[in-house]
Amino acid sequence: MKTIFEYLKLQFIHQLDTIFMVDNPSQKPVFKKTKSQDAVNKIIIENHLSDNDVLLLALALVPNILPSFLSSIVAEYLPNGGEIAEFGGLKSKNHRGILPTAETALFLIAGNDLNARIAFISFLNDESYVFTKGIIKIDQVPVGEPKMSGLLFLDEEYIELFISGKILKPKMSSNFPAELLETKLNWDDLVLNGNTIKEIKEIETWLRFNDILLHDWDMKSKIKPGYRVMFYGAPGTGKTLTASLLGKYTNKDVYRIDLSMIVSKYIGETEKNLSALFDKAINKDWILFFDEADAIFGKRTNVRDAHDKYANQEVSYLLQRIENHPGLVILASNFKSNIDAAFTRRFQSIIEFEIPQYPERLRLWETNLPKGIKLSNDINLKDLSKKYEITGSNIVNIIQYACLKTIEDKNEFIQLNYLIQGIKKEYAKEGKML
Repeated sequence: MKTIFEYLKLQFIHQLDTIFMVDNPSQKPVFKKTKSQDAVNKIIIENHLSDNDVLLLALALVPNILPSFLSSIVAEYLPNGGEIAEFGGLKSKNHRGILPTAETALFLIAGNDLNARIAFISFLNDESYVFTKGIIKIDQVPVGEPKMSGLLFLDEEYIELFISGKILKPKMSSNFPAELLETKLNWDDLVLNGNTIKEIKEIETWLRFNDILLHDWDMKSKIKPGYRVMFYGAPGTGKTLTASLLGKYTNKDVYRIDLSMIVSKYIGETEKNLSALFDKAINKDWILFFDEADAIFGKRTNVRDAHDKYANQEVSYLLQRIENHPGLVILASNFKSNIDAAFTRRFQSIIEFEIPQYPERLRLWETNLPKGIKLSNDINLKDLSKKYEITGSNIVNIIQYACLKTIEDKNEFIQLNYLIQGIKKEYAKEGKML
């Protein structure tokens, strides 16, 4: 890491020597690659970063490690204080040093050479690896101010990676309305009928081989990016677990989107929240899981007032972002009929998660009961499976209740009455009588 900061300083000195017309100005430095194993150098080597991208990476990283770095460089040329307009940069409420802006990067790379500055702006938009991959971003500026005056900053996950060597997983917050889904279960624990399993395996096939199809087979001009799937079925039938397992077995993070945190009563805010989410996800190769998607993907209303108009605009905007997203997007709903037909036509797959039938229920009982604890002689799992039409999550809840009662009562065996009481509790939650 020390090497890139030395390179950064020499490049600044080269540009400042030029505009201050010092005697014997320094020459443009050349970046010398090292064999360091730190995270910064790995990104440079593995992705064959250009010298410009190396400088951008160093510039965005330096305030997080060396807060006085930029201030001290300016002070060498203006020892009595003052500002260098070309240098850009800004001060913040908390940070006491200079924070780099895109103007700082523009000066660093191109100095005051007009043609070089125009070429660099084009490089940022079209060629820069660190920008196109979302590693470095430019903050938005108020209307009317130059875009290049926006703060230049590193994605927070990369700050953590470069400093500690660990990737920081984003946590749910008002700025990130999604939670990471993880599971310790395996495909064998997912009990579904054969047709549903077959359709899920088709999604796994897309996750594994889509890049080959698009790039090696040159199909990217013929096929839309991404894959859009709808899961529908009663609660507890395996929709969330399926999404988690797809991520686990393809080494992709799965994020469940909390739509209640995205939908805003303020006009325009919902689109802003959605934009921030998709912008963050676009280069991360995440699976996006919209649970209870009826909240925003439901049938569009006839326009009666301004609220209806903007609600429909939100739906249209979200549809557009989903269609253009290059990754897997899963929408989950309890009922297929709850989702607007305009959406369903655009899905590659619509998969029903049915209430488990007798064979699946029997397997769910057998799979989820603890292996080391015996059942009382009057428990017949086949009878339970035939008699009670319940979901996988119901069965897990019933088993948990029965096991806790067994421990509490210091019994050697799980009792039938514990299971029946658990079934009654599950029925009561759904307003049903046993």
